[in-house]
Amino acid sequence: MAFSVTKSFLATVIGLALDRELISEVNEAVGELVHDGGYDSEHNATITWHQTLQQTSEWEGELWGKPDTADRREGRDRELQAPGEFWEYNDVRVNRAALSALRVWGGALPDVLEREVMTPIGTTHSWRWHGYRNSSVDVDGQEVESVSGGGHWGGGMWINTRDLARFGYLYLRRGKWRDRQILSEEWVDRATTPGQLNPTYGYMWWLNADGGLWPSVSHRSFAARGGGDNLVWVDPDNDLVVVVRWIQRGTQDGLLARVVAALGSN
Repeated sequence: MAFSVTKSFLATVIGLALDRELISEVNEAVGELVHDGGYDSEHNATITWHQTLQQTSEWEGELWGKPDTADRREGRDRELQAPGEFWEYNDVRVNRAALSALRVWGGALPDVLEREVMTPIGTTHSWRWHGYRNSSVDVDGQEVESVSGGGHWGGGMWINTRDLARFGYLYLRRGKWRDRQILSEEWVDRATTPGQLNPTYGYMWWLNADGGLWPSVSHRSFAARGGGDNLVWVDPDNDLVVVVRWIQRGTQDGLLARVVAALGSN
């Protein structure tokens, strides 16, 4: 299980929608395209894709039986801010982003990911991306499961380490696989640009801006990161992808520093 590493896959599917112009631009309100009631309130109506991807949307509501307050990290009773004015790592909102992306693509996100990314980069067909027992929606008369963006409450992605490495390598190569540009370089740049409210977070990718996460390694490095200390670390300075899983909490910096140091010893 990849836990919140899954969020970077979700962001990638949204990035593909931007590249394919299914979404016109990141500052477009999600509610301009998604008409399922989730963005009808005055508060939610102004939420953009940019805010959704940076986890600053402050989306308010309930999804799959869980209210957004279930994952408000600064306290369930805190005052809700305007969209774009508060950063919070909130899986209810990430799951809302997944449902919104499903609406835009008009189909299951795992199918989109398989077709547009995983098959072209040569992953196995063993990975699985799940939602919840109650997270299916109707799309043109077909029941389609809306997947989760992490491991909260079940759901999420199960994937092997080599497939994760290929995914990281796609970002190391700025969206290109052999002679095919799968993701635009513009998307990769956007995904790895520090947010104003949290400079260690981009578009559902963790960033080492100013060494804020891993002081001992390149400040340009970034990662898909999840619980259990699952990590897909991308280091453009050393042309390197490192995938680690189930290491002791708090040891990422030391491990990565040793890997980089080992490169210099060869």
